[in-house]
Amino acid sequence: MLNLMSLTDSALDPDAIAQARRLLAPEVKKERLWPVVAAAAFAAVAALALAGAMITAPPVVSQPMVDTQAEAAQPVL
Repeated sequence: MLNLMSLTDSALDPDAIAQARRLLAPEVKKERLWPVVAAAAFAAVAALALAGAMITAPPVVSQPMVDTQAEAAQPVL
């Protein structure tokens, strides 16, 4: 009978194979966080600026509208 070699037996050095696999493995890219933080900061500043503009803007009408007789005499179409 033939003496078959088991799958764990190999002529290659397992440490060398592990090092080769580490060198050939693709780099793990880290996700950058600063674009997300910058977008959130921009949105916050824009929201605060618009809220400040709405609070500090003068009202559209500063006095209540009063119907005069000249306006009441004209028919509304």
